[in-house]
Amino acid sequence: MEEFTANYKREDIYDQERIEALMGHYREILRLLGEDPEREGLIKTPERVAKAMSFITKGYNQDPIAILRSAMFKEEYQQMVLVKDIELFSVCEHHMLPFIGKAHVAYIPNGYITGLSKIARVVECFARRLQVQERLTVQIRDSIQQALSPAGVAVVIEASHTCMQMRGVEKQRSVTTTSAFTGLFLSDPRTRDEFMQLIK
Repeated sequence: MEEFTANYKREDIYDQERIEALMGHYREILRLLGEDPEREGLIKTPERVAKAMSFITKGYNQDPIAILRSAMFKEEYQQMVLVKDIELFSVCEHHMLPFIGKAHVAYIPNGYITGLSKIARVVECFARRLQVQERLTVQIRDSIQQALSPAGVAVVIEASHTCMQMRGVEKQRSVTTTSAFTGLFLSDPRTRDEFMQLIK
């Protein structure tokens, strides 16, 4: 086994100055919680948590409009484009605990389309920030509306919040659903109903 692992070198790219500053805070948090940050199991924990949080919140360094326009094409297609069941992982800004779920995103092109993967990337861009689900839903909607000027945008997010499951009311099976619409999804009930049927 050693001959295989000896040559392994993991390479991560982080802002080292930021990581070291975060590490100092996490060491102090461990002490305040009653732990010994110098014991074997916790020696590398501040660094691991600092890197994990940097990864989980990497969306602050991304531009959703630029993501959408990086693969923007003229196209006369004018029917609904739907990407559903997009996995999302975010962190509740109230307790800094995860919420996990899926997003369903649709738009009706008005001269331009974007790459399908860009829709998922925009969901991740906003999810990788400290969030509330309501704002996350609206941010995804508004970025697509701004970047593509479509005839309408629809976003529905369904998520489970560990801040409700691990603490507080401790309700394990609760799911929160939020929605946000523009254009034809607001003005035309048939278009909205079609979207809701498709994501069921």
